[in-house]
Amino acid sequence: MSSMHYFAQTIISFTPEHWCNHELLENLTYTEIRTIYAQTENPSCTLLDDIVNGTAVVSDFGECEEWIFKYENGYESVTTDLKWICDSSVNGAIGQSFLYIGSVLGTIFFGFLADRVGRLPAMMLSTLIGAAGDFITSFVTTPQAFAAGRFISGLSIDTLFYLTYIMVFEYLDPKKRTFGLNIMMTIFYCFGLLMSPWYAIWLGNWRRYLLVTSLPTLIVLIYPFFIVESAQWLATKGDYKGAVRCLKRVAKFNNRKVEESVFDEFISHYEEKMASQKKETKEKDTFIRLFRTPRLRKFIIVLLIKSMIVTLSFDIISRNMEGFGSSPFLLFSLTSLSYIPAGFTIILLQNRIGRKGMACASFFVGGIITAATGILIALLDFKEHATIMGCMIGLARYVAVVSYEAEAQYAAEIIPTSVRGSGVANIHVVGYAFSFLSAYVIYLSAIFKPLPSILIAILMLMGAALCLYLPETLNKKLPETLLDGEYFCADEKWYYFSCISRKKKEEVPDVEITKL
Repeated sequence: MSSMHYFAQTIISFTPEHWCNHELLENLTYTEIRTIYAQTENPSCTLLDDIVNGTAVVSDFGECEEWIFKYENGYESVTTDLKWICDSSVNGAIGQSFLYIGSVLGTIFFGFLADRVGRLPAMMLSTLIGAAGDFITSFVTTPQAFAAGRFISGLSIDTLFYLTYIMVFEYLDPKKRTFGLNIMMTIFYCFGLLMSPWYAIWLGNWRRYLLVTSLPTLIVLIYPFFIVESAQWLATKGDYKGAVRCLKRVAKFNNRKVEESVFDEFISHYEEKMASQKKETKEKDTFIRLFRTPRLRKFIIVLLIKSMIVTLSFDIISRNMEGFGSSPFLLFSLTSLSYIPAGFTIILLQNRIGRKGMACASFFVGGIITAATGILIALLDFKEHATIMGCMIGLARYVAVVSYEAEAQYAAEIIPTSVRGSGVANIHVVGYAFSFLSAYVIYLSAIFKPLPSILIAILMLMGAALCLYLPETLNKKLPETLLDGEYFCADEKWYYFSCISRKKKEEVPDVEITKL
C-alpha cells in the first residue's frame, strides 16, 4: 500500500505523445501525424491551418483546444482526461506541489503524534487519511479540487512508510533488523511498484486506479487485533505495565513461555534507569532539546543534509520516466525490479561492513554511476538506444534505492527512542522540502543535457564524505534517551569503520554529566 500510494502521482500523471487536433488529421496514422508536425516548434500546442504536400501550415489565430493522444494501451491519465496540456499543464504541477506541501505538514504532525500518543494509532490514522485523499481525488474535475485532494493525500505520502518502518524497527532483534526491515522493501514494497503500472492499464483510467488502490487501506482498521504498540516506546514513556502487556501478547502469539520474573526485572531496569536520568535532567526529551546536545546536534545536522541529498536524488531518478524512447509504464515497472538486488545488497553487506560503511559506499558508487548515466544521456539517441538507457536508469535507480534504504535505517538507529518518531519525521521533512527543487534540477537539462546527472553525482559524493562524521551503530546498544545519545560511541574516531577496524568496547566518559 505504501509504494502504490507514494508513486500514485507519477502513475496518474503520465502524459502520452500528443498533437494538436485538426479535421485534416483524421484517419491518419500516428507516424504520419508525427511526420506532418515534425517541422513545427511545438507539436503539442501548434494549431494547424492547412496541410500542403505533407507539411503543416501553422495557423496564426486561435489556440489548440483538442488533441490527438497516442494512449498507452488505452490508459487515460489525469492530463489527457482533464486536457491539462499546453498552458493548462501547470495544473498538474500545482497538484504535485500541494502533494509535497501536504507531505511536509503531515510528516511533522504524525511524527509528533507517534511520539505523543503512540506508533500504532499514528500509523493507522496516517494510512486512512492518505487513502481518503486518493479517494477524494478520484472524483475531482477542477484544478482547485485536484490540488486539495493531492494535499490530503500528501499528508501520509511518507508517514505511511516510515511509521510502519519504526514499528518493525523497535520490535526486531538487532541481528535480524537489517534483514527484517529490508525484506519489506525487497519483496512487498517492490511488488507494489511492479504492479502499479499494470493495475492502471488494466483499470484503464486514473480515477478508477485511485479508487481501487485506496479501498484496501481499510484493512488497517483490524490492525489492533494483530499488531501491538511499541513496547520500547511505552517503556521510554514510563508505561512499564503497558509495555509488559504488549510483550506478553507477543510471547503468547509466538508460543514462547517467559517467566514472570523476567518481566519484573524488565520493569525494575527501566524504573531505575529513568529515575537516574530524571535526577540529571528534569525536562522531557523532545526533538528541540536534541539541538542542545553538542554531539547529537552534529549527528542530526549531518542526517538532515544527507536526507536532502538522498531524497532529491531518489525522487528525480525514480519519477523521471518519460522521454527516454520507451513506454514510461514499462520503464517504471522494469526499473522497479532494482529494489530486489538493492534490498539483498543491504541484507548481505550492511551487517558486514557496518551502517557507516554502507552509507559511504552507496553514496560514492551512486555518484559515479549517476555521472556515467549523464554522459550517456548526452551522447546517445534515446529512440535508437532505448535498451541501453533503460539499463542505465535501472542501475541508477538501484544505487538510489540502496542509498535511501541505508539512510532510513541509519537515521532510525542514531536517533534515541524517546524522540525517534519526531526525529525521523523532521529529517524526512527537510528531505522533502529540498526535493521541491527537483523540477528545477531536471530543467537544467535544457542548458546542458547531462547537467542534472552531474549535479546529483556531486551531491552524492558530498553525502559520502558527510557520513564520515556519523557514528557506527552496528552491534551497539542503541540510545533510548537524549542522555544515551549524547555519549553514544563517544570514543569513536571519524575514520572508524567496523569492517576494517578492530571492534572496541564502547565506554561512557567518566565526566560530570551536566543538564542537556
